[in-house]
Amino acid sequence: MLRRFVVFFALALASIGWVSSSAWAAKDPVYQSFLGTAISGTDPVSYFKDGRPIEGKSNITYEWNGATWRFASNENRDLFAAAPEKYAPQYGGYCAWAVSQGYTASTDPEAWSIVDGKLYLNYSKAVRKQWEQDIPGNIKSADKNWPNVLK
Repeated sequence: MLRRFVVFFALALASIGWVSSSAWAAKDPVYQSFLGTAISGTDPVSYFKDGRPIEGKSNITYEWNGATWRFASNENRDLFAAAPEKYAPQYGGYCAWAVSQGYTASTDPEAWSIVDGKLYLNYSKAVRKQWEQDIPGNIKSADKNWPNVLK
């Protein structure tokens, strides 16, 4: 009985992002929600086209880099499929600030930035403020740490 509770509790925490991705999915090239979706099911193209995150639909998907990506429209899916590196978040969708510090962390689709045409996600809006204090320096550090932080 206790074992079932512990397993249930761990799965519940992982599904809502309370457990660090480094403990659960650090070796995955793309950070994924408990259900296996990238960016918690948010359409990556929407950040560029609409200037905001839009929830993707469960029936409009594309498999890339070991994850399921959801899209708000077939057009967005097709744009992504033609050039996934253009639309996918940097560092596999792990928190850009965490990667700059040498580790991985989950992300909030609402805590995002586009810098030089690239999408960066952060753990929270508060962490994004830390990220914004030195974006060029943080990108340089994160680029140096990526993908070694997955090991």
